[in-house]
Amino acid sequence: MVHAVPAYDPAPLDPRTAPAPLYGTASLCDLFPAATAGLAVPGMPATGLELAPADRVCVFLVDGMGWELLRAHPEEAPFLASLMHTSTDGAGQPLTAGFPSTTATSLASVGTGLPPARHGLAGYTVLDPSSGRLMNQLRWQPWTDPHVWQPYPTVFQLADAAGVATCQVSSPNFQHTPLTKIALSGGTFHGRLTGDERMDLAADRLGAADRTLVYTYYSELDSMGHRHGVDSDAWRGQLMMVDRLAQRLAEQLPPRSALYITADHGMIDIPFDDESRIDFDEDWELSAGVAVLGGEARARHVYAVPGAAADVYTVWSEVLGEQMWVATREEAIAAGWFGRPGDPVDERVLGRIGDVIAVARDDIAVIASRTEAGESQMVGLHGSMTPVEQQVPLLEVRS
Repeated sequence: MVHAVPAYDPAPLDPRTAPAPLYGTASLCDLFPAATAGLAVPGMPATGLELAPADRVCVFLVDGMGWELLRAHPEEAPFLASLMHTSTDGAGQPLTAGFPSTTATSLASVGTGLPPARHGLAGYTVLDPSSGRLMNQLRWQPWTDPHVWQPYPTVFQLADAAGVATCQVSSPNFQHTPLTKIALSGGTFHGRLTGDERMDLAADRLGAADRTLVYTYYSELDSMGHRHGVDSDAWRGQLMMVDRLAQRLAEQLPPRSALYITADHGMIDIPFDDESRIDFDEDWELSAGVAVLGGEARARHVYAVPGAAADVYTVWSEVLGEQMWVATREEAIAAGWFGRPGDPVDERVLGRIGDVIAVARDDIAVIASRTEAGESQMVGLHGSMTPVEQQVPLLEVRS
């Protein structure tokens, strides 16, 4: 089992010591701006990440394939393991996901080239200040206008407008989702059911023009981790499948291509016991003064009833502060959790961030057995800033 970090001295954790994402230099929001540097796309967000230019760029994103997990399983993924630490540019090393390390946030960061402080998908579930209701940004429930929620253009839209042949190759189920519309749209969408079909079509579309940008995606590894855990044979079998798919795509690259293989987050298995899984729905101390509980089990947005934010912060710090980084909204922003320290947070995003944010450092989770019954039964979890959850690979193959 891959652990987060070992327990330290029994003292409250300082949120300023949390390993904040490396926005602007080595985070997921920097990937596409760096990868497309040779395609002459105006309006692309600036980044300090440097990757060698290529005429044809493909990004293969594997949901749930963290750097630490990949490094721990070289026998199941020999091809991917062979690409670690091998590049002469910024690839071959880990990137950080944004915060939290969760799919909706990460895909928005990848697709817009912006940190959560700007694109605004600041968690698995966050409060919609306009309605006072909790918004699930993966399922997009309850409905809200996607382009009001996330108004910035995607990197695919910018590339398509610049004359780059741009497309996404993914499951047909994702073609019309709001998350796809505001994070991964631009050019054409090609739905294929199997991983083999996606790899073959991605390679074909990559060679369709002199300047191309292709994105392809595989979600099954993440699903297996949630259901059975990353310490399961089922998860390891899926990793073997991912390794085979990545090699299949790499072996079909047309000339002058760069393939980047990455992920949206890692994952950690949390034991099913009362010490490891703290049930908010059964804990009167943690629930006192809380109007809405958002986020997910390893990265909680806590929204207080009016006038109770200071008391909620005090209680959560006292109860969980030795195992979780607990911060106020202002502290988390200042510490660079949602964007670089000192950079502004978009006004429309501020109210989506909890009055209090609690982020697991140790192998624990704050579940909600009644209000989040399905999520509370997941074996593998993610969302925090520990290396096993936050670090994702940036692997490169060139032709």
